[in-house]
Amino acid sequence: MTAVAVRRIRWLVGATITYNVVEAAVALTAGTVASSAALVGFGLDSVVEVASATAVAWQFSSADHERREKTALRVIAVSFFALAAYVAFDAVRALLGAGEADHSTVGLVLAGVSLVVMPVLSFAQRRAAREIGSASALADSKQTLLCTYLSAVLLVGLALNSLFGWTWADPIAALVIAAVAVKEGRDAWRGDACGCCAS
Repeated sequence: MTAVAVRRIRWLVGATITYNVVEAAVALTAGTVASSAALVGFGLDSVVEVASATAVAWQFSSADHERREKTALRVIAVSFFALAAYVAFDAVRALLGAGEADHSTVGLVLAGVSLVVMPVLSFAQRRAAREIGSASALADSKQTLLCTYLSAVLLVGLALNSLFGWTWADPIAALVIAAVAVKEGRDAWRGDACGCCAS
C-alpha cells in the first residue's frame, strides 16, 4: 500500500509540475501584456508550485524519503516567502500609480480552468500523502489547493477590472495572494502542514 502511495505521489508531482509550467508561462505572458500585478502574481505562484513539487519529487527520489522531509518543507516555505515579497512589492507599486491593469481574456480563462483543475489535483495529492504520513507531500497538496483560492481571487479581480474599470481591484487581489502566501510559508517552515491539511 505504501509503495503504491509513493508511486501515486510521484505521478501526481509530475502532473503538477507539467500543469504549472504551462500555467506559469501563460499567466506571466498575459500578465505582462495586461500590466496585471494579480496575473503576474498568479504566474509566480505557479513557479512556486513547480519549486514545491520539485522539492517533493527530490524527496521521493530517495528510498529513505523521510530523511529529506525537513529540507523539502524548507524549500516550499522559502518559495512562498519569495512569492509574497515580489507580489506585495508589485501590487503596492500598482496602487501608487505605476501602471493600471488592462482587460485580459486569457487571464480570465486561465483562472477559470485552474479553478476546476486544482481542487481535483490537490485532493488526490492529499489522499496519497496521508497514506504514507508525509508532511512535505501534504504541504505540496496545500500549495496546490492554495492555487484554487488564488484562482478565485484572480478571477474576481480581473472581472471587476474588466467589467467596471476598477483598476484598484487587480493590485488588491495581488495583495490577498501575497498575504496567503506568507501564512502558508510560515506553516510549511514550522512543519504545520499535517494539521492544516487535516480537513
